[in-house]
Amino acid sequence: MTHESHRVQMARSLGRLLKGFQSLTSLPAMRAQRSHPSACVPCRTTVALPSLFSFKPRDFSLPNSSWSSEIMRLYDHYNSQCEVEAEGGETQGGPWQRLPSYNRSLKYATGGVYLSKIIQSRARLFTRNIREPGAAFEYVLFVNKEEQRCVCIFQAGHLLEGPPGHVHGGAIATMIDNVTGTHATVLSGPVMTANLNINYRSPVPLGSTVLIESSLDTKEGRKTFISCKVTSTDGSKLHTEATALFLSINVSHLLRGG
Repeated sequence: MTHESHRVQMARSLGRLLKGFQSLTSLPAMRAQRSHPSACVPCRTTVALPSLFSFKPRDFSLPNSSWSSEIMRLYDHYNSQCEVEAEGGETQGGPWQRLPSYNRSLKYATGGVYLSKIIQSRARLFTRNIREPGAAFEYVLFVNKEEQRCVCIFQAGHLLEGPPGHVHGGAIATMIDNVTGTHATVLSGPVMTANLNINYRSPVPLGSTVLIESSLDTKEGRKTFISCKVTSTDGSKLHTEATALFLSINVSHLLRGG
């Protein structure tokens, strides 16, 4: 097998694996591990891997010691709606679903932990590459598939400063792209950003917690149009407005460099 054909075969395999993210968000929710009894995570069947690679990747969307009382309050508010009590005292999936967050997109796929060790093993997701909790991007996303909405609770760390005491506009744009892109992936499968139009209304104080809300405008063939806004947690102040266009892609074609 030539080097090029080996690369093509691997790209096709990765394309099939990365489709797992959309499947992940469409399956029923289940209770999280005992160490996080309040967390709501998707249930997904995985294949057996060698024991060396069978550990579960760290989920950055779960609370840590850097989270303020405000981000915790909102986390508990949305997380409590991931499961609701049905008749007879049993629990069932609620209107919202918490999306897990890893430091590489590969880890969303079945076998992704293993793949992340052999494919560009030093690569890290831009918003999840700071080891110090609370220093940069602290956030958690919840999606409501029935309402076609996504909500991100974002706490901006001290390494994101732009104007003195306030969050850099590029960091805000990064989070908007992250939230709308994740939402578009839930709705349409693998996508890439084609256009991102941002209007900054008022600066975001460094260290504060804000809400980033995303909603579907329309879908047209390969195109998914999303609207987004960044507000204070009580909704009284609008910080940023944005619209985004995403194009559905063939992941294997992307990985081949075509």
